[in-house]
Amino acid sequence: MKHVKPDVLKGGGSSDEALRAELERTGTPSSAITERPVPRTPRTRPRHIPEELGQIVLVLQGGGALGAYQVGAYQALHEAGIEPDWVIGTSIGAINASLIAGNAPEDRMARLREFWSRMQHSPWMELLGAWPFVGPLACNLMTVAHGIPAFFRPNMPAFLGPHVPLGTDAAAYYDTAPLATTLSELVDFGRLNGGETRLMVGAANVRTSEMRYFDSRDMRLDIRHVMASGALPPAFPAVRIDGDLYWDGGILSNTPVEAVFDDNPRRNSVVFAVHIWNPQGSEPETIWQVMSRQKDIQYSSRAISHIARQKQIHRLRHVIAELERRLPEAERRSPAIRELASYGCLTRMHVVRLLAPPLDGEDHTKDIDFSPAGIRKRWESGYADASRVLELAPWSGDFDPVEGFVLHEAGPGVMITAA
Repeated sequence: MKHVKPDVLKGGGSSDEALRAELERTGTPSSAITERPVPRTPRTRPRHIPEELGQIVLVLQGGGALGAYQVGAYQALHEAGIEPDWVIGTSIGAINASLIAGNAPEDRMARLREFWSRMQHSPWMELLGAWPFVGPLACNLMTVAHGIPAFFRPNMPAFLGPHVPLGTDAAAYYDTAPLATTLSELVDFGRLNGGETRLMVGAANVRTSEMRYFDSRDMRLDIRHVMASGALPPAFPAVRIDGDLYWDGGILSNTPVEAVFDDNPRRNSVVFAVHIWNPQGSEPETIWQVMSRQKDIQYSSRAISHIARQKQIHRLRHVIAELERRLPEAERRSPAIRELASYGCLTRMHVVRLLAPPLDGEDHTKDIDFSPAGIRKRWESGYADASRVLELAPWSGDFDPVEGFVLHEAGPGVMITAA
């Protein structure tokens, strides 16, 4: 399979009354919330992933500017003819996921490029970024001071002091009204809710501190659900949905792969889990390094232990199903055994874990590095990593039938399969 270096940045909504009021408040054109008929795009199965392996799931972490890596990974899948049946995201992962699910396959890369071109700083920052330390610092200071015009802008009253009453829907340092406009222009929520590609976004309930996944299979999603998933406090304000306020899901679980294993009913799946925070790192020696490592640990969301736990649980489901199969037919029909056997499951999950490598010189401000160079490098890295995975197709071959969870780790230049 031939891959070329990606050209990184070449150049609808719900009728719900609460959404309509929110869009009017943020100045979004009313035309953006007009439902349109959604033409279905015929889907063909790529040769890389046979039908018997089940649904294709794309899981995207949150991480601000680091999300450019996810788009590069998706581009490699897209060019190989692989389109996800289900996209799950948190924070920037939810935004990227909505751009995928909310557009026809042939339009997805154009919308993603347009979104990320709006996120980056002006081209002259490319020259400034060539200066070690000074360039990236200047870019990040510009983000802090002025925001990103198509994403967020300073909420000036918040800077008057931490005790200034701002209201529950505006208690944040930045206003995300620009993001509502951007999403209304680039995401077709009529298509997103049409069922062609399932979308799930995670958000944290401010009142109960519980994680909630908003799922297009079970309800109609709109801009509020996507924005709630990315409402990281205290930078961004909480978003109210059905009477409750929600913050960024990343403060509870930034790696929402567990949603695949908790789904009902479960299905055989090939899961591309795109991680942009590194759970492994060296011991820090300075306060600057401490801040960087702390952020990696917090937002990688104990990914390694979560994956190990899910692998163990899914193996037990297979063991239960195998034990039931060995019982005499008469016993299998008894209500008690049928109840116990319901905990069994014979689905197989191939989890392909892509991990964004660190860039030279990056620090704890990397998630606000919206410099053209930073976006381009992360995008190209995601493309290269996903392309290599597709060439190796690690899900091919024979595996122990008792193992329902097969993990494929994309390491530097190698694939490690833990069956």
